[in-house]
Amino acid sequence: MDPEKQKIFDIVKANTLKVLVDLKPGDVTIDKSLTDLGANSVDRVEVVMYSMEELNLEVPRAELHGISNLRGLVDLLHRHAGSRQA
Repeated sequence: MDPEKQKIFDIVKANTLKVLVDLKPGDVTIDKSLTDLGANSVDRVEVVMYSMEELNLEVPRAELHGISNLRGLVDLLHRHAGSRQA
C-alpha cells in the first residue's frame, strides 16, 4: 500500500477502534467492512465522519454508497485528498 493510503488507513483504523471499543487493533484489516467488524449504521457514520474531519475532507454522501470494505473507504478518501491538493 502506498504511504499516503497507509496514512489514511491508519486514521480510519484509529477511528474504528475509537467507535468500536471492543475491537482489538488486529481485528481491523483493510479488507474488512465496518459491518463485518460489528458496526451499526450510526457507528459507520461516526467512523466516516471522524475520519473525514481528521483529514479535513468533505465527501458527498452519494459517493459513500456502495463501499464494501475499508479498502474502498481508504481509496475514496485518498481520491478526495489528492483532488484537494491538485
